[in-house]
Amino acid sequence: MQDKSTPEDNGGDEDVLTVSPESVCFLIVKAREFDAKDEVTEPDPGSNPSDDGDIAVLEDHGDDPSAQEIRSFIHAMSIDERIDLVALMWLGRDDYSAEDWERVREQAVQEYNGRTADYLLGTPMLGDFLEEGLSLLGYSCEEFQTGRL
Repeated sequence: MQDKSTPEDNGGDEDVLTVSPESVCFLIVKAREFDAKDEVTEPDPGSNPSDDGDIAVLEDHGDDPSAQEIRSFIHAMSIDERIDLVALMWLGRDDYSAEDWERVREQAVQEYNGRTADYLLGTPMLGDFLEEGLSLLGYSCEEFQTGRL
C-alpha cells in the first residue's frame, strides 16, 4: 500500500508516521465525501426522502453520517496518531516542505488540545491537504482509493 521511494526521501527514517498511511487514506476518502456537502436549503422539508430523490443526503446537516464517521475514527486513534494527522494537514497546505516534518510534528505536539476531529473537519479541502502531506513524505493512496471512489 505504501509507495515509498527511499528512506532518504523522508529524512532517512523508515517510520516517520505514527498513523498508518491506510488510516490517512481512509480519512481522505471520508473527508472528500464530507467536503462535497452543500449548505442546508430546507431544514425541515417534511417529505419522504424517497419521494424527493433523497437529495437531503447532499446537504450538510448536523447529524451528517460522514462527519460522525470521521469523528469516531479520529477519536479511536492514539494522541500520537492525531498529532500526525494535524502535522500532515499542515504539511500538505504548502506551509512546509518534507524536510520540515520533524519541526511540523513538534509544533503539532505543542498545540495538541484534544479537539483534533473538530479542527480537521473545520478545514476546507482537508482530503487534499492530507493527501499532499502523505505524498511529500513518499506515500500514496492510489491503491487504497482503487474501487472506493
